[in-house]
Amino acid sequence: MKRKLSWLGLVPFTVYIFAFLVVPTLLAVGSGFVDAAGGFTWGNFSVYENPVVWRTFGSSTLISMVTAVIGAVVGALVCWALTGVQPGGPIRRAMDAAASVLAQFGGVMLAFAFIATMGAQSILRIWLRDTWGVDIYAEGVWLYELPGLVLPYLYFQIPLMVITFLPAIERLRPQWAESSATLGATRWQYWRYVGFPVLAPSFLGALLLLFANSFSSYATAAALISQGAQIVPLQIRAALIGETGASVANTAGVLALGMIIVMAVVMSLYSLLMRRAARWQQ
Repeated sequence: MKRKLSWLGLVPFTVYIFAFLVVPTLLAVGSGFVDAAGGFTWGNFSVYENPVVWRTFGSSTLISMVTAVIGAVVGALVCWALTGVQPGGPIRRAMDAAASVLAQFGGVMLAFAFIATMGAQSILRIWLRDTWGVDIYAEGVWLYELPGLVLPYLYFQIPLMVITFLPAIERLRPQWAESSATLGATRWQYWRYVGFPVLAPSFLGALLLLFANSFSSYATAAALISQGAQIVPLQIRAALIGETGASVANTAGVLALGMIIVMAVVMSLYSLLMRRAARWQQ
């Protein structure tokens, strides 16, 4: 009876998931199978015949890969540096708090922060131009284009990597290094045959998580890029606010389905890697 009652605690969470995740997802994807008259159709999938759509998927994949790789490498180095800090000390507590906050700091506020700091009329640009004669936008205001998403995305990608990967590094047992040294292994051999293989599943899993996080980001890109739809979330927005009627709006569901497929593949691989990494985290 106690076990049955304990399951009741999941009811509010289950209702929340269905109301704000499952149902909206089904409605969004389902709209891709409806024509302007409200009937079932496969015609909306013709949007994938447009090379512009494939370019947006390619751009989303590229920006996600770049920010995921940079965020994973830099975040891993930060995690390694934190292992030399006292776990309960003020520096460690401050870093944990900062990573938790910054990993969730995105959207319009993040875009505004970058616009104010390094936008076309920002403090940084004016100071560099007037003081050092360096114009960071001599070749154009790249912050409001696709390359300009890299820095804002890294702002929350690196802290997310710290949160995700730090537990894996902390579970490297000192006895493994001591045993390797006792057997005559060098430090490089320890990392080559013990450290890196043990951390690889966790690192690759965190890398996939960063990719998924970047691929699904919308608000920051929407606030920075006002012209064009250079990534898939912005392409979906363009379909929803288009002025050519419901026939174009329904293609947003088809594009959302493509995003869901990509995310499902990435998160499935992430789950497999996390199960493999869990063997070393017992």
